[in-house]
Amino acid sequence: MTVKEMADSLGFKILNEAESTNAKKIGSVYCCDLLSIAMSKMSEEAAWVTVMSNMNTLAVASLTDVSCVILAEGVAVDEGMLAKAKEQEIALFSTELPVFEAAMMVGKAIGK
Repeated sequence: MTVKEMADSLGFKILNEAESTNAKKIGSVYCCDLLSIAMSKMSEEAAWVTVMSNMNTLAVASLTDVSCVILAEGVAVDEGMLAKAKEQEIALFSTELPVFEAAMMVGKAIGK
């Protein structure tokens, strides 16, 4: 499943649709809010589900080259984070679902 296919099928709110990542494959789902652990353990084809809504989240996403970031629990995103996601071409989504439920939806969609 690609990032674009996930966006079209799961109903997450699109905060930033990055053209360069639309065709990127999602190979796994990763849930973690501790950025140092996420940075050391997350795979590059992961859909990262987190509640951490800040610039450091985008830095980790960029360093690990994840497929996309899904912000769960309805956390708010400020304009600075949105601008940085656009600048770095990071696909960013949000959902009101809890982290576990959002991750399960993605996992089911990708067959994991």
